[in-house]
Amino acid sequence: MHKENSIVIDAPKTLIFEAAANLAEWPRILPHYRWIRYIEKSGTKNVVVMAAKRGWVPIHWTSEQEIDVHRFEVRFHHLKAFTKGMDVVWTFKERSDGVEVKISHDLKPTVPLIGRFITEQIVGSFFIHYVASKTLHHMKIYLESIPAIDPSPARGGKGGVREVKGTP
Repeated sequence: MHKENSIVIDAPKTLIFEAAANLAEWPRILPHYRWIRYIEKSGTKNVVVMAAKRGWVPIHWTSEQEIDVHRFEVRFHHLKAFTKGMDVVWTFKERSDGVEVKISHDLKPTVPLIGRFITEQIVGSFFIHYVASKTLHHMKIYLESIPAIDPSPARGGKGGVREVKGTP
């Protein structure tokens, strides 16, 4: 199973990367996340239990998070639950209209035939695609509401403070 979700966010790449990497803030800025609990914590590698909602259905999983500041990637490897073995990669690509944030999920089914259907349709489409779409949508709303320094004239500014959406 391979699923991708992406969105363009009009905010500085470093700000977006930091928000994606800072799991402790996710329940505050992403309304579908119920909580995040750290099992192990360090500067660039963490083991976390993450809990979200798919509509009214509560879900949770355990992941190892790796924050790669050199490649500008946030990676997860799922350790438990239905998504055990899944690899997730957040990437950030600057464009003229903002930063394309992409979340890629890869999971190999463990049971042939029916396992592939369950992995693709139920785990992939029903849960993963939905939660990732919500995550990117709310991340965009949050990040585009923060006044931030944008030195990039290519992004429509003159540098300095970028305009906040919804303000004159």
